[in-house]
Amino acid sequence: MNDLAKYKAKSGKLVPVWTLEIQTLPDDTDKILDAVMRVNPLSFGRYQRNASISAVGAETAQPETGSTTTTHVDGFEAGATETYPVVELKISIERNLAILETVMDAILHVHHYEEPVIFVREDWASRANYNPASDNPNRWWNNGRGLPDRIG
Repeated sequence: MNDLAKYKAKSGKLVPVWTLEIQTLPDDTDKILDAVMRVNPLSFGRYQRNASISAVGAETAQPETGSTTTTHVDGFEAGATETYPVVELKISIERNLAILETVMDAILHVHHYEEPVIFVREDWASRANYNPASDNPNRWWNNGRGLPDRIG
């Protein structure tokens, strides 16, 4: 048994999860999250649809002969470099193979690439001893600052 399974602190515990890191177009994150939500709530404690989305970066590749790029983009030469905007969408799910298969199928169905870059990691996620009435001065409802401004 992994020592992390025995982890217990006053603040909470750790649970085994799979973290999926999906490289995608910035405008496709909601489409992917909506597809996953049809098969999994993406729960984290008492919240659902939990995900993180990185800032926009760049992805680059050199498509080979017979790739969809060389097949569908007129004039594209195999081996030429292409670069596009990308974000990393991270979600975590229960470490259960049947759940992973269902979530991966949902992602692969709506992803814009035929061969999406998806990393799956065995991780441990924190679960706090939940207390929405906590008087801890660092909690957003007690710290005088409140929640940050919403971006969406």
